[in-house]
Amino acid sequence: MDADSEPWKKLQLSLERPYKDEHGVPIPTLYDINQNGEQFFERKESAAEILAQNLKRIFTERGLNFFDKTQHGNLADIISTTRVEAKDDDNDEAENEPRQMTSEELRDMIFKIAEPLNIVQGELTEAAGLLDAILPSSTATFNPAVPSIRQSIPTGQPPAPALLTATFVKKPPPIISVDAFNAQLAIGDKDEALRKAADIFKTAADKMESGRVKGEKYWADALKIRRGNWGLVPAPLPPGAASGKGADKSSKDFMVTYGLEESSQVFRRRAIAWMAESHQSSDDIIFPHRQNTRLRVCLVQTDHEGKAHTTYSTPHTEESTTLDGLLQNAQREMAEQEIFSYLVNEASNLPTAAANVSERLIAIDAALGTELRFELIEAGDISGPSTGLHQPICDLIYHSLHALLLRRHSYLKKQRLDGPSAIKTDPPLILQSVIDILQYEVFCDRIKSEIDTMVFALTRSGVECTFHFHPVGQVGDELVKLLDDRLVNSVGGQCILRIDKRHSIRFSFSSPSTLTAHLPQATLTISSIPHLAQLLRDDVATFLLERICEMGREIASDVGGLWFLDLNRCIGKWEGCVLYVCFRFLCILAA
Repeated sequence: MDADSEPWKKLQLSLERPYKDEHGVPIPTLYDINQNGEQFFERKESAAEILAQNLKRIFTERGLNFFDKTQHGNLADIISTTRVEAKDDDNDEAENEPRQMTSEELRDMIFKIAEPLNIVQGELTEAAGLLDAILPSSTATFNPAVPSIRQSIPTGQPPAPALLTATFVKKPPPIISVDAFNAQLAIGDKDEALRKAADIFKTAADKMESGRVKGEKYWADALKIRRGNWGLVPAPLPPGAASGKGADKSSKDFMVTYGLEESSQVFRRRAIAWMAESHQSSDDIIFPHRQNTRLRVCLVQTDHEGKAHTTYSTPHTEESTTLDGLLQNAQREMAEQEIFSYLVNEASNLPTAAANVSERLIAIDAALGTELRFELIEAGDISGPSTGLHQPICDLIYHSLHALLLRRHSYLKKQRLDGPSAIKTDPPLILQSVIDILQYEVFCDRIKSEIDTMVFALTRSGVECTFHFHPVGQVGDELVKLLDDRLVNSVGGQCILRIDKRHSIRFSFSSPSTLTAHLPQATLTISSIPHLAQLLRDDVATFLLERICEMGREIASDVGGLWFLDLNRCIGKWEGCVLYVCFRFLCILAA
């Protein structure tokens, strides 16, 4: 399709000023707009006002005494005066008619005319003589009746020398080389001027084209941001703009809000970005309140030799070459700063841990030999992922903090939607859940270490035993509820120790450090690790003594032996022999 045949190119607009709107109502003429935005239009004049203006023009154009020249508003005086003047003019015309002069009138006229004529004759005579003396070769063109100075000179004498002579000066012919050089100079000056003018026009054209490209890019970026479901709102009016009634309050710039919906006002006000204009910056988006800091989680583990092992999380970063990536990175930074502010508030009120808080660092003694740190670092200082053993734990804590922040926001939103009549409760904590899980991990490690010691001792003693340890007994759905449901705030598990395929000991535990022993006789709550070790020794010793009694009865059944338990020892009697097996033997085995 030809470009000239496009419909929009055939559209013709009238240059006549519109005088009616789309409803047929006349459009008034706008005179002025005051500072409050109030508009003043041309007032329609009535017939009486137009008549008053015309009467005013009479006094302005014809004088203030116009009506004084009339009699009772009529022009009688003017007419009579005009008639009298007309009669006087008739008398003058009659006097000016040709008639014969008298001798006295003629003599008076000659006397009046003769005196100025004599004066003129004398002046002309002197001028003619002066010209004859100066220009002897010239011919006198004056009245021949007037005598000249040359006539008064005798004929026998030589003529007087001329006082002035005429000299004719002609312009010398131009020099060809000089003319060529001058032409080169003129052409060079014009060429330089043309080049400068061309450079000016080229610079202006480049700026116009750059402005056009940046303007198109501005609107394209706005559409991309809106398509990405980011908050796009009109920017506030610049300082000094009219804001009164009737003023143009439409904004021509956009502001992007990337903060979380239920964040506090402090963080929502800081989570704004401006779409850069063509004259402001070369960046696509300007972040006026961005701090470029990221949250990093560190775990410092101290082994039994006293050596510290440090691992840290790796913050996730999107690609910064796209608009969506820039906004996502800025949103993560703002969310992590909000998380850090909540961690600072909660660290001073931890019931089971001690914390040291500074401006950008929180150090918490979470458990025995375990230190948890939260740091705000510069975005440019982020290095690659660490290779420590607990690096996945750091990443899990890092991402769990974001989920706990969203849980807090959802709780605040629910309270806001319930209205003021709902019962207000404190929002769920963020840091306490993380501390409970870390303490639970160390607690499970100590339990497993203590039971493994018993299993090793029994195995070395030749007693067959099996040990099943499950620190987390919930399935995935129940674990997810830890980050979503406020009522579910603990993790639980269990372990089973089976000795000689006959006797079983089961322990159940829950976060942060609750241990329960399920024995055949009773269910006991274990308060400490020494208490657990004592319980294991007593129960295992009782089982082994019973097993020894059973084996003794089987062996000494033919000789009529007697085997029985007496408190913490086993006694066997047969044919005058007595055998004592006490708990002291189990301690040696365990050692």
